[in-house]
Amino acid sequence: MLAKRSILARLLAVAMAGCVLMAPTGPAVAKATSDPQPYVKYYVVAAQYQGQPESLTAIARRFLGSGERSAEIYHLNTGRVQPDGSRLTDPGRLKAGWQLVLPWDAAGEGVKYGQLPTGKRPTPSARPSGAADPTPKAVSPSPNPSPTRTGGSPRPGANGPKCTATTGSSSRSDWAQLRMAADSAWTLTRGNGVKVAVVDTGVDASVQQLSGRVAVGADVTVGNGRGDTDCLGSGTAMAGIIAGDSSVDGSPVGIAPDATILPVRVVRGSGAARAADAANAIEVAVSAGASVVAVGSHVDLGDPAVASSVATALDHDVLLVAGAPTRAVTPPSPAGRSGGGALLFTGGVGAGDQLAEQYVQGAVEVVAPGVDVASLGVGGGKAVSNTGTEFAVAFVAGQAALIRAAQPDLTAAQVKERIRSTADAIGAAPDAKYGSGMINPAASVSVAVDDRNQVASQQQGSTGAALAVILGIALLCGVAVVFGLRLRRRRFAG
Repeated sequence: MLAKRSILARLLAVAMAGCVLMAPTGPAVAKATSDPQPYVKYYVVAAQYQGQPESLTAIARRFLGSGERSAEIYHLNTGRVQPDGSRLTDPGRLKAGWQLVLPWDAAGEGVKYGQLPTGKRPTPSARPSGAADPTPKAVSPSPNPSPTRTGGSPRPGANGPKCTATTGSSSRSDWAQLRMAADSAWTLTRGNGVKVAVVDTGVDASVQQLSGRVAVGADVTVGNGRGDTDCLGSGTAMAGIIAGDSSVDGSPVGIAPDATILPVRVVRGSGAARAADAANAIEVAVSAGASVVAVGSHVDLGDPAVASSVATALDHDVLLVAGAPTRAVTPPSPAGRSGGGALLFTGGVGAGDQLAEQYVQGAVEVVAPGVDVASLGVGGGKAVSNTGTEFAVAFVAGQAALIRAAQPDLTAAQVKERIRSTADAIGAAPDAKYGSGMINPAASVSVAVDDRNQVASQQQGSTGAALAVILGIALLCGVAVVFGLRLRRRRFAG
């Protein structure tokens, strides 16, 4: 009898030991000490540099040799709390005393190495000769982004319209391009072979950053004119956001720099557009072979003639990207039964996610940068800043070009779904103000939507397996405890 009890006691000890060994080690993690602050290269922002406000582009050019690497600095610092308690949200607006972590190959006077200072607000680093003395005042905000008059642009064609060009403000911020981080998708696709129609004011084909990628297009306002000229500038700015390249150092680069732009002018020299011209322009864009159509703000989708043209376009495999309505409208439906096309309503936002306009609640499907957006101006391609929903439309159209180039077998409706399903949610998605959220060009081409669902299923399966193991351990521990109690009672009984 004693031998049996000894064996049972040993079995009980083994079971209890197994429970201890397989139990979670949470308390040990809680007692672990945090890692010391790492050593990094960093730069302390000054109020000015050589008389100009500091910006990420200028800092990247100074310490990394290229303004295009400002995206790296942005990603290293976005979300970090600065000494004054604020965070980096707009790359064009930095404050004196901010500490910017730099890539490891950064070099130059002002670059420091070590642990980021804590506690006392750091003093801005010394300036090279010729630089302005640092002062504690904050950088003044950028001027009003409303259009200002400039000179006319050179014309590829001799028969271009005679008018005075308008562009955005000369003050610029690269926050939009940095937040889109489209260069992360360029190892997979740059939009090659995709034709994107820009239905707006025409496009200035003489701009170097668009050279060789602007078709002749059409000017529906005169019947047989060409669309590769621009008087007002918004069409050129949209084209730059979609397909501008990096041939000019420091200029903003488009989302799909290898895409082809098909300009269709609907706006007359006075800045007005007729509904009949807008309806004709959409039909021209589709018939010319555009698989993505970026509809500018001069086109009123609520007009019956325009709505009819959109309905006809939706019978083709074309994605129409338009601004979300600011008044109640009935979205056009395909005129026929094929319904291969899709219409995507886009809202514009600023660096702080403020809306560019007051859109109808629930009408926005996705959002993209549309406030203080840097792009190309007419008459030389100088970078300018613009605000308007049409510029958000251009970002989404560029993303659609990337997807159509990377996945040519997808229909327009599937491209739309991919844009929505890979967007970064703002609030609860879908949100009445932001729809599915901020578009994410890199995510939309780097991960297949089906693969994302498969990964989620695998994660759920792994979670279920882990739960089963935990329940099994708990059951084993429970049996051991009950068995131990019975053994103890027998000992007392004996």
